[in-house]
Amino acid sequence: MSNRWNISRRTALKGLGASLALPHLDIMSQTARAGDVAGPPLRFLAVFQPNGVYPKAWDVTGEGSDFKLSTILEPLAPVKDDLVVVSHLDNVGTNGHVQMTGSFLTGVAMNGKLHAQSLDQMMAKKVGGQTNLPSVVLGTEPPRQGNAGNNPISFANTVSWASPTTRVSPEINPRVAFDRLFRNQASPEARRQNLDRKSVVDLVLEDAKALKRRASSLDQHKIEEYLSSVRSVEERIEKSLNPPKKSWVPPTSPELVAPAAGIPRRRDEHLQLMIDLMVLALQTDTTRVGTLMTAHGFSRQNFSFLDGVNSDHHGMSHHKNQETAVAEYTTVSRWYIQMFSGMLQKMKAIDEGNGSLLDNSIVMYGSGMKDGNGHVRENLPILLAGGGQGRIKTGRHLVCPEHTPLSNLHASLAEKLDLGPDSFSGKTIADL
Repeated sequence: MSNRWNISRRTALKGLGASLALPHLDIMSQTARAGDVAGPPLRFLAVFQPNGVYPKAWDVTGEGSDFKLSTILEPLAPVKDDLVVVSHLDNVGTNGHVQMTGSFLTGVAMNGKLHAQSLDQMMAKKVGGQTNLPSVVLGTEPPRQGNAGNNPISFANTVSWASPTTRVSPEINPRVAFDRLFRNQASPEARRQNLDRKSVVDLVLEDAKALKRRASSLDQHKIEEYLSSVRSVEERIEKSLNPPKKSWVPPTSPELVAPAAGIPRRRDEHLQLMIDLMVLALQTDTTRVGTLMTAHGFSRQNFSFLDGVNSDHHGMSHHKNQETAVAEYTTVSRWYIQMFSGMLQKMKAIDEGNGSLLDNSIVMYGSGMKDGNGHVRENLPILLAGGGQGRIKTGRHLVCPEHTPLSNLHASLAEKLDLGPDSFSGKTIADL
């Protein structure tokens, strides 16, 4: 095989009804062709966790590179060097779950139905034309009804706002999300094929085989590994929606209330699927901007699958410093961090030739409130990860001056993402 043969970074595997972007391959890195980017693009990913945390279990000790992970943050040990723990950011002017959720990526308090454009959608507007989807917004819960003061509770189902009056609601159905990411619905024949639920991998298999015949052994392995990852997500979605027949059927049949169509029954399986879909979307350059709502900002989800947890999440967040409630609250927060750690490790393991997917991303994780007990808005639980192609120095605890507005972080990230100096009213954080 000639060393001079290469393909564009924008090459995708194609088949009837499907188009699947490729991960980085060696044959893409030899020569940059006209119209290709010089290297892996910069991504931005925001991950929102509802209902705050128990402060004593979150707060880390030590500053700079000499810091120790807390009880909640211990699962991040494998990626500690890829993190920045940011302290003393305040959600200025907000009150209650809806406003505190809405301001997570805007830095301003929602006023009735009027809000502001969010950081993720600002970036989507700037770079979205270079990918199939400007941004991907995923979640696990539908909007809830009712009002919290002057703000609809339903607005707390998202942190993404395309404009002051237009929210971007998350897709919570894994199958629908997968189809939007990877299936081509353009032609009648493609739509008919999709009704058969044929695997995306199967649809592009012939194209993949042709590419593999000309690729190096290393690239052949990468292609196989990548297709296996895509197929694994497909199979898990299918299994969660259509469980296999059991070898034994109970003699009694209690009345069962089915969950919403297409939503996995298990909370942990659902979130893991959305995490894997988000990583695939970024890995394939289907989008460069992702937002993941791990749950609704006013979430009352049940976590009884975790040992020792019996209350709903919102209920336990108003713990009144009672030992049992605090223990449940901390267990749930640690579980969220475990899921996040797995996501970061997955991103770190994806080689893009010029660093990993994590190296080429800026990831923001956190909640719009510090402690659900009293809706505390000071010293928010905020993490950054990934380094953003050297734009952010990781492996440290960054202690900002007390009462630094959250919007200062947004202004800083907007600068790192090349969104312009006037994107946010806050001042940039010099040490970031």
